Amino acid sequence: MRWGWILTVLFFVSLSAGAQDATTTAPPASIQPPATQTAPPASVQPVSTTTPGLALSQPAPKTPVSVDQVVDQIIEREHALITFLKNRTPLVETYLQNLTPDQKLGAIPKEDHYFLGRLDMGESIDRRDYLMKQASFQKNLMGGVTKLFRIQYQPMGFSWMVFADRQNFDRNHYNFKFVHREFQGEVKCLVFDVTPKKGAGNGLFEGRIWVEDQDYNIVRLNGTYVPRPKNAFFFHMDSWRLNLVPGYWVPAYIYSEEGDFSYGSHDKLAFKAQSRIWGYDLMKNNREDELTDLKVDAVKDESAVAQDASPLEAQREWQQQAEDNVVERLQEAGLLAPAGDVDKVLQTVVNNIQITNNIDLPRPVRARVMLTSPLETFSVGNTIVISRGLIDTLPDEASLAAILSHELAHIVLGHNLGSKFAFNDRMLFSDESTYQNFGFRHNPEEETAADAKAVELLKNSPYAQKLGSGGLYLRQLSIRASVLPALLTSHLGNKFIDDKGQVTRLAALMTSAPALDDAKLDQIAALPLGGRIKLDPWGDHVEMIKAAPVAITSVRDKMPFEVTPFFPRLTRLGTTADTTTAQNDTSK
Repeated sequence: MRWGWILTVLFFVSLSAGAQDATTTAPPASIQPPATQTAPPASVQPVSTTTPGLALSQPAPKTPVSVDQVVDQIIEREHALITFLKNRTPLVETYLQNLTPDQKLGAIPKEDHYFLGRLDMGESIDRRDYLMKQASFQKNLMGGVTKLFRIQYQPMGFSWMVFADRQNFDRNHYNFKFVHREFQGEVKCLVFDVTPKKGAGNGLFEGRIWVEDQDYNIVRLNGTYVPRPKNAFFFHMDSWRLNLVPGYWVPAYIYSEEGDFSYGSHDKLAFKAQSRIWGYDLMKNNREDELTDLKVDAVKDESAVAQDASPLEAQREWQQQAEDNVVERLQEAGLLAPAGDVDKVLQTVVNNIQITNNIDLPRPVRARVMLTSPLETFSVGNTIVISRGLIDTLPDEASLAAILSHELAHIVLGHNLGSKFAFNDRMLFSDESTYQNFGFRHNPEEETAADAKAVELLKNSPYAQKLGSGGLYLRQLSIRASVLPALLTSHLGNKFIDDKGQVTRLAALMTSAPALDDAKLDQIAALPLGGRIKLDPWGDHVEMIKAAPVAITSVRDKMPFEVTPFFPRLTRLGTTADTTTAQNDTSK
């Protein structure tokens, strides 16, 4: 690829750092209002009712009588959101796939990149990475840069797109044009086109906003930033917010896409990227409030059992302590979802395998959900951890059973890892260094034994007649493995593939599975990312997506392991449907 200049794709960390002083101009003439409000909008409740220790001044209710007054309230609420979030440090995850054209499948991934960090939403948006630093910044982003003219992706660029303009969102810098009304899910919205005023500065938002019609909070942003700098790009973005606390809609999802493979197109850059934000309500190192109503009563243990543990009991108690420490620490770091209904689904599948194989363990097996996208599983003690991205892409219960059976086999065989974490001093590390302090990888011999035991367990389980589903999933994974190394990088457990990109996990299932046939539209080997799980970005709870089946009309509709846009079904906090979160992670 020969270009006239070195194309460096950087989304500036400070979008308005080079902004020029704007010349004050008269506000635009009043536009005919879309409708006159006959009742004042619902007042914004103080957040302190749901978030201890945080209170904001409550704006006086207003009754807009013109579009100009609506715009004033939009600007006011956007600045209120920025103030509200300035003390928050949520996690932000970006997964990006570079694309290449395929005559049969359309645009398919050719390489991928993954970023995970903590977003400091203070005066200047900052990001602290969870992933281990590489030898150089370019190597960390690109997996090694040996040539010029390679595209560089700045992770901060994708996580910056949470606001239209953090510093200059006002009438002096922007024109607002009312377009129409429309529903986003269950929420009635006013739609405005927003454009920068001439000479207002650099790196200003240009696009469309959707504003809910009660308190006039922005719920969706769609556009880019202008003017385009020399030798650089501002990416396009579609940014969604959810009503997770009274009076505020907080950023939750960002979809970015560039490039076009239509005939005659000269685009040399094509990618799709998903950014997810969660962990807003992680209260780090602040548990003093738990002691407020603490009351200690004198309790005497009068049980008839012996007070001292036998050596074997002591060993099991030690393993349980380590297991509990790890689970608690992962949840504190924002990497593990709190216990919930999805765990019960996973544990039901595990129980089905245990019961039909007459497995009687001294301690129950638990299952928990990792909130990250990379496909990985691991077990610590009797707790099986499976990533959200892996659950997302599994097509059915039988393939889920196949994946869980591998970790259950490790537990049955006594391949216990992590007992050193029973020492509490090993938990004293920063959230960002979690991946450097935890690791639960088995040696090759234990992995081979677990695979063999897992196949044995599956053949005696209710899923015995459906093992081809898990095998097809692994076949599809093997086809995409060489171009999706970031998605297949296991940060805490063992990888699905070896160093040559060959699938090694449960290979016996793959060899006995039917052949992959793209022409069979009813053969779905793997789903796109976001196909199963939806996430509450405030409290980190997860639940299964309840979406109606969609007919597959061509092979291009399958999109295994691919990135797709977000189209949440928005609801207001406290409504009867989906009171925690109301998003559908993908358009599929």
